[in-house]
This record gives sequence, structure tokens and C-alpha cells, in this order.
Amino acid sequence: MENIHEIREQFPSLKKNIQLSSCSQSAIHIDVKNSVQDYMHSLEERGTDWGYWMDACEESRRKFAKMINADVNEIAIVSSVSHAISAVLTSLEPHTLKNEVILSTSDFPCIGHATLSQGKYDVKYIHPSTTTYEKNITDKTLLTSAPHVSFYNGERLDIKGITEIAHRNDSLMFVDAYQSAGQIDIDVKDLGVDFLAAGMQKYMLGMPGIAFLYVRKEIANHLVPRITGWFGQSNPFAFNSQEVEYAEGARRFDSGTFPMINGFASKSAISVLLDVGIPNIERYLRELSAYTLDYCREKGLEVASPLQAEQKGSNTAIKVPNANEIEQKLKDRQIIVSARNDVIRIAPHFYNTKEDIKLAIDELAKLVPISAG
Repeated sequence: MENIHEIREQFPSLKKNIQLSSCSQSAIHIDVKNSVQDYMHSLEERGTDWGYWMDACEESRRKFAKMINADVNEIAIVSSVSHAISAVLTSLEPHTLKNEVILSTSDFPCIGHATLSQGKYDVKYIHPSTTTYEKNITDKTLLTSAPHVSFYNGERLDIKGITEIAHRNDSLMFVDAYQSAGQIDIDVKDLGVDFLAAGMQKYMLGMPGIAFLYVRKEIANHLVPRITGWFGQSNPFAFNSQEVEYAEGARRFDSGTFPMINGFASKSAISVLLDVGIPNIERYLRELSAYTLDYCREKGLEVASPLQAEQKGSNTAIKVPNANEIEQKLKDRQIIVSARNDVIRIAPHFYNTKEDIKLAIDELAKLVPISAG
């Protein structure tokens, strides 16, 4: 990455920590911190500035749309991916001949929780591969879900290929892009997906509490959200509680008052990503990913991720005993990584270096028994 030293200066926490936890929470850019303080300043100085706050959230919507090559009216502001998938599921109309939802065993748990809680779908779990989607998606499948990148081991799926299979069977396609947005170049028009959700706290450089839902414009107005609110209406400031008149496009999936402080953080965070360029970030992270895989092999660590950088995102999952305990021990050494189940995830972003990764793996190797051979 060009100007890496200048880039790192813009992330104050890197002066103290080696932060390799972008699959969970990225480091905070100084512009994001300043935007949060700007919101707080508006509260202190003006008490209320509704238009100013709304502009920040709408700017976040516009920037996210630009980042994934969507129209702005194809983007809803939601609170989380859990919110997004729940909103989608409650807007669909299953019937006897088409009521199946296909989920992946690598979907984040909230996708399954939201689907099963509906009680109106036949749910089928499959191992995530293009072949298994091909075998299992049928004319009974109403919705197919797939993660772009696995939260557990960073595996990257062929979303375009899976979407083509889904559409051949008249199934809608939902993609959880929380682990890919911000590190992988996403073009929803090229992928052809119907729904895509992503939040801000991971590779998007923001904070939890705000996420975005893409709904393809050709289907949006045919959907009736059951999770809604006053901002999901065509004229929220009419204050008419006796009628439901949904907004056009994906905006009908907006709900209550936006999380304003998160909107301020988001507009600056996405600006940083767009300025650096997602294709540049993706190329650099593939280089770091290949280095991580090679150095793990050199140190004798067991990798749970795909062993080719092209088949995964930034996240490299390393098998360890007592993952949460080891995460804390590394944190005590100012190395921030993220545990999940039986793995430690090393997930660099564009502000990280090979030296960061080497130091983290060296310390991890001291804590993990090396398997024979």
C-alpha cells in the first residue's frame, strides 16, 4: 500500500496496538472520531439540528450506494444485518409450492435465528459451495442466502454464480456482505443479487449500530415491509398514524429515527474507503492474506481458512485451544485479534503491514502447541 506510514498516522490506536481485528472491529480513523465529536458538538451548541443530522445519514446512504454501484433509492438504513434479514423475511409471501429458504452453514447465526423465528418457512441448511447450491436450489426455493465472506474462516463464495443458480429457479438472493464490504470491491449490478446487507463496524471503519440494506429496484416496490416506521413512509413528516403509505424503492425498509451519531461516523468512514479505493484495498489485502498463510505454515500453525489467498478475504482463521483465553493474552501484549469458537482470526486492513502480522503470529505461536508434522 502506497503511503502506508501516512495512512497509519490517521489511525491513532495503531500507536499503541497492533490491530488485526477488522473481521470484528476495525481501528478508528481520525476523521471518524472527528465526525462523532462534530455530532456531540451540535448537541452541546445547538441542542437540536435535525436537518444537519439527517443530511449526515443521507450522505452515508449516498456513499454506500456509490461504493456498491447501486442507486441511492435502492438503499435502506437499518440498525444491523439482523434487522435487514428480518425486514426482508417479513416482506415475503411464501405459499405451498414455494416456501423454502436455503441457508448456508457458514451464514452468521443471526440469519438462521431470523429465518427460523418466522415459523412460516421450510428451512434447509447446506454446506457453502457452488455445487451444493446447484444441487439444492429448486423451484420450491423462495429465498437463497449466502455470506459473501465467511465470518468464521474468511472463505469467499462465488456470489455471482450462486445468484445465477438462484434466479434460474426463480429464487430471490440475499447476501450478507458484512465481512466483505470495505475490503472487497462489490458491484451489485454485476452480481445480480436481490438483497445485500452490510454494517459499519468491521472493514467499513465505523461503529456498530448502523447498517445498510440494498434492495434491487425492480422488486422493491412489490414488497410490503412488516418491520417499518415513520421513515419508511412516503411522507414521514405528515405525522399520519392512520394510514401506511410506503416510500418508493428500498426506502420503504427504513424504520424509525436513524442512529444519528452512527450516521456521522459512517459518512466519514465510507469517504476514507472511497478515497483509498476499494480495488486498491482488495489488492493489498490479498497480498497480506498470502503472506499470513505462508507465515502460518512456516510457524507450524493449523489454518482453518482456505489455503489460497484468492479463495478468501482478509480474515485468516488459525485453530487454537481456548481461543477466547488466547485472544485476551494477545490483547495483554497490545495485539488485537478476534476469537470465534476454536479459532483466532487475524484480519488485517489497509493500514496494517506484514510486520504487524509477523509479530502477531510470532506471539500466537508461543501460546499454541504446534502439532506434529
